[in-house]
Amino acid sequence: MNASGIKFGLGVYTTLFLVFLYAPLVVLAILSFQTGPEGGPQFPIIEWSTYWYKHLFGLAPPSRIAPLPIDQSLGRSMLLAVMTMVVSTILGVTAAQAFRRKFTGSGVVFYLIVLGMMVPGVLVGLGMALVANSFGIDRHWWGTAFVLHVVYTFPFAFLVMLAIFNRFDQSVEEASWSLGVSPARTFRKITFPLIFPGVLSAMLFAFTLSYDEFSRTLFASGRDLTLPLAIYGTFSVEVHPNVFAFGVLTTLFSFALLSVYAILMGLSVRRAKRVAVQEDA
Repeated sequence: MNASGIKFGLGVYTTLFLVFLYAPLVVLAILSFQTGPEGGPQFPIIEWSTYWYKHLFGLAPPSRIAPLPIDQSLGRSMLLAVMTMVVSTILGVTAAQAFRRKFTGSGVVFYLIVLGMMVPGVLVGLGMALVANSFGIDRHWWGTAFVLHVVYTFPFAFLVMLAIFNRFDQSVEEASWSLGVSPARTFRKITFPLIFPGVLSAMLFAFTLSYDEFSRTLFASGRDLTLPLAIYGTFSVEVHPNVFAFGVLTTLFSFALLSVYAILMGLSVRRAKRVAVQEDA
């Protein structure tokens, strides 16, 4: 097969993959615009309406369909994701910084860190619930669930930062140290700006994984539900298009988050190029 045939095959494969990935989102968006208040998911759409978006924000007239319980659960999920993002990113940066030099037991420590992302979430959540019950510890989203989220997302942040540090030019730091700059100031003024794109990636990984986590949260969150648990509880009873409307808004939020990430990444890359040009001059 010639090069053009290979490119065509890869193009077809990529197109099919994107269709497979985003077609459910398109269907979900279409179903969210059907009329209300009666009826469940139906296709094709008989009448288009924004009723379910109004229902989501409490702007629709009262009906037999209860609003989604997303007010408090959404706040919990957002706060939990931010807490997890901060702690996991700090742990990932410091752990990757430590692994820049070989130390005794580094191989064992590496696999212990990575183990947090490999063990099934159901088993980890169930184990945390059993341990909490055995020691009389109350399960809360800000306590036991938070610990499990950090254990799960920390390895992702660690691997991202490990890859960044593996490509890092240490001579820049050595030049700073030779001029009498302290290691702490060198990290703050030189190292951190250069690794900032990796830090952004680690933050994005930790936030999205925590915000969407279900299995680990199911057994460890206690009585207070996070957003995935609240949506699952609604879905398990009866499916209405207000769930689809919320899914569309959540998807738009994800794209907005990616846009902010892309803007910050672009600014960071331009800043790094500007510093490199100044150093060459």
